[in-house]
Amino acid sequence: MVKKAAKFAEKAHAGMLRKGGNMPYIYHPMEVALLVSRMTKDEHVIAAAYLHDVLEDTAVTAEELAGQFGERVLMLVQAETEDKSLTWEERKGHTIRHLEQASFEVKLLTLADKLSNMRSTARDYLVMGDEIWSRFNEKRRASHKWYARGILDGLSDLAEYPAYQEYKDLYEFVFGA
Repeated sequence: MVKKAAKFAEKAHAGMLRKGGNMPYIYHPMEVALLVSRMTKDEHVIAAAYLHDVLEDTAVTAEELAGQFGERVLMLVQAETEDKSLTWEERKGHTIRHLEQASFEVKLLTLADKLSNMRSTARDYLVMGDEIWSRFNEKRRASHKWYARGILDGLSDLAEYPAYQEYKDLYEFVFGA
C-alpha cells in the first residue's frame, strides 16, 4: 500500500513545485511519509502521509482516493485537507481547533507535515531573514508565528517524539521563544 501511495502521489503532484522555489512538490509528501514512518509502522498512516495534499492541491477526488486506498486512508487525508474557500486565518484556526480532538494518527500526520514545512521555512529564513514572509499569501510574520505556536500547543501530547522536539527547536529559531 505504501509503494502504491508513493506512486499515486508522484503522479498526482507531477509538474508541481514547492512554494517559493524550484523543488519538485513531491519531495514534501516524501519527507512527510519518511517522518511518519519513524513514528509508526501503520501502513495506512504512512500511505496517508504520501497522499495528505492530493485532495487539497490536485484534481484527485475523495471517491478516487477511497477507491484506491480505502476509507481509513481517505479519512486520514481528509483530516489533513484544508478548505481553500476559507481565508488563511479561518483555515489555520480550524487546523488548530481540530487538533484538540484529533486522533493520535491524525496528530502524527500533522506533526510530520508541519515539521517538513518548518524545516523548509527555517532553511529559507537562514538565507532570507524576514523577507521570507513575502512569499506567502498571508505575509505577516506575526500570523505565521500564531499558527506555528498553535500547532506546537495542539501537538504537545507528542512531546516525547524527536519530531516534536525538532519542530519546537525550529519554531524557536524562526520566531523566538
